[in-house]
Amino acid sequence: MFPKEDPKMEKKIYNTFKRGSRTYFYSTLFFPPSIREDVFKLYSFVRVADDLVDQVPQNEDGFYSFRDMYRSALKGDLTGDVVIDSFVELSKRKRFEPQWAESFLNSMEMDLHKNEYATLKELKPYLYGSAEVIGLFMSRIMDLPTAAYKYAMSLGRAMQYINFIRDINEDLKLGRTYLPTEEIKDFSLNSLERNEATLKANEFQRFISFQIERYIKWQNEAEEGFVYMPKKYLLPIKTASDMYAFTAKVITSTPLIVYSKKVKPSIPRIIIHFAWNRLSIKDRYVSSTHLPPITLAGISQGV
Repeated sequence: MFPKEDPKMEKKIYNTFKRGSRTYFYSTLFFPPSIREDVFKLYSFVRVADDLVDQVPQNEDGFYSFRDMYRSALKGDLTGDVVIDSFVELSKRKRFEPQWAESFLNSMEMDLHKNEYATLKELKPYLYGSAEVIGLFMSRIMDLPTAAYKYAMSLGRAMQYINFIRDINEDLKLGRTYLPTEEIKDFSLNSLERNEATLKANEFQRFISFQIERYIKWQNEAEEGFVYMPKKYLLPIKTASDMYAFTAKVITSTPLIVYSKKVKPSIPRIIIHFAWNRLSIKDRYVSSTHLPPITLAGISQGV
């Protein structure tokens, strides 16, 4: 059912994206070919930078070299790095704002030096650079109207926040905690370490429910912007979005699962859900004002 790999697409770009995110990768395969290749170029660039700061030990020199090469390519130099050169070509063709990529790189640089965030307000600049600008990039790739941008930013923010919840244990191993530390304390938790979460399972469950409520709020805001997308673009976007809701559902039902496995939808689940969306979504998405919003209770029951 998946489209075949485009023989003209660089292997490095294809493989870089494929190893990075199951949900994004398999959902992206359902874009029309021209859009699909551009999305691959975007996400391979994002993935390389992210991998450099997430390595153990972190590849700080590699990250700064990558950033310098990007800036050089933006000035017109060919770096010989297919990921960077392809992203810069895409940036110019789709008129990306230079500050978007700089904000993304700034957030990746924060991962080299900053380990925690006390409040949501302190976290928001990181969220903007690591997630909201991805929504802006995607909006330009799909040639959406500017009215859609704020919703695209909200969708990126919502998805990233589920990543923070899903990856609590993985991030702890990297010495990081993205979820606001003051909120951790508000729920009588000393940390998000596994022993603490297990010992105070009820407090941890309430904390996770609180965080997922925030994701739901942002997700519902994002879905108001689906009306701006033609069906051919909405199908892969909504499929990915729904798979993040699935991840939230699993974690809501069993919060401590984040310490034993990385919750991800299976490939068959992604395929089946895409097929369902293709049958159920009309040529253009109906206004979200006519749809019930996502709720924590709904997610708990499988919505």
